[in-house]
Amino acid sequence: MTTTSLPKNIFKVFAWVVGVLVVLALLFFTRVDRKDYRLEEYYLHTMGHLDTLNLHTTVGNAWLAGWSKVNSTPQTPAKLLGYRPRGRYDFVQDSSYIRSLIVGNGRQKVAFVNYELMIVHPYLQERVLSRLEELHFPVDMVYFTATHTHSGLGGFIPGLMGKLALGSFDKNVVQLLEDRTLHSLQMALSNMDTVSVHFRKVSTDSLVANRLIEGNPIDPYARQLILEKRNGSKGLMTTFSAHPTILHPKFIGLSGDYPHYFNDRLEKAGFDFSLFAAGTVGSMRPLSTGDQPEDVQAFADELAGQLSENAGQVFLESSQRMKWAVLPVQLRKAHFRLGKNVRVRPWIFNQLLGETNAHFDLVLLGNVLMIGSSGEISGEMMEAWETFALENGLNLIVTCFNGGYIGYITPDDYYDMELYETRDMNWFGPYNGAYFDEIIRKSISRMAQD
Repeated sequence: MTTTSLPKNIFKVFAWVVGVLVVLALLFFTRVDRKDYRLEEYYLHTMGHLDTLNLHTTVGNAWLAGWSKVNSTPQTPAKLLGYRPRGRYDFVQDSSYIRSLIVGNGRQKVAFVNYELMIVHPYLQERVLSRLEELHFPVDMVYFTATHTHSGLGGFIPGLMGKLALGSFDKNVVQLLEDRTLHSLQMALSNMDTVSVHFRKVSTDSLVANRLIEGNPIDPYARQLILEKRNGSKGLMTTFSAHPTILHPKFIGLSGDYPHYFNDRLEKAGFDFSLFAAGTVGSMRPLSTGDQPEDVQAFADELAGQLSENAGQVFLESSQRMKWAVLPVQLRKAHFRLGKNVRVRPWIFNQLLGETNAHFDLVLLGNVLMIGSSGEISGEMMEAWETFALENGLNLIVTCFNGGYIGYITPDDYYDMELYETRDMNWFGPYNGAYFDEIIRKSISRMAQD
């Protein structure tokens, strides 16, 4: 090699390396799409679907309900799901339960299924629904919820992301959850009886703070469905917004965090059945005195105590009107961002995460409207929706983790903040706050119509 050819060869290598890097950058990365969502096909399709959504409506002669609580703790340690990969739990701090509540009016029935898990993955939902269909199980709709504990079971999420960060995949865990769910639903169906149905909303004091922006609005309310059978047996469903993240991230025991102990307190204080479903937990953190099991129990005691001391607003649901619908939601292409205007290409995100199953579940019981979301909705958004629902004659309950998962839904003003909820976990682009606001308001209006 001559001295004069050396610079040319170095330049060729450099150009080749740069060219490869450019190609890889174009293959793996692209810009954030900030086009007006109201002009996009996904928005027009979803809103058009909502306009024509089939609302399954009946009016019955009496309210009926049945419930059950089934232990779903594995016999051998499983991997934990929450925070970061922690491996298998070393001990069982709390047994893990599946709770089912079936509510009907004599003409149709809706089953509410609740897990002491962080989320309900689409794979688990599909397995349960397929089994129920095979059995011709006599419910019209299944409404999935979770407590959102960050110290619960993993092992039920397939795919690469499940393997790397979400408790891996364990077919034995899936089979256990599937079998226990069916058993729970069969038990709930077998003990259905006439009930009275009440709605209650209670404000809590100093239990919730905004973790996104200190001092910003919070959702401090617990919302409850109270059901009492003719024999005096009482069941309860409670939603609350504080994240069940009291236990330290390095805690290696299986635990349901504060929702588990909250249910336990109520079931020892006169209720035969208590189901806790995560509400608008986005942006909301619990104000706890510490991060140990005794602090979890103290928080649950305080929450249960405040709800028993404050009567709140109680309404009897005398109308046996029921409606239900499932609204599939189309989304902007995936926006997993590495910077303000740079994102990983959607195909990579989709390969990692798999099916997200974005949808809303809508259930009306008398004048109580329950909306189940696949997105972790910020509690900052709840007050405006609740006010709008009241203007339409409805009491509103919003839950998350309905068998789909699409990350966080936060107010659009926060989208470019370099925060966990707005950068790492806001997966489907800008304007989802406004998009979800439109969907929920329109859903309220449609469900309020006679």
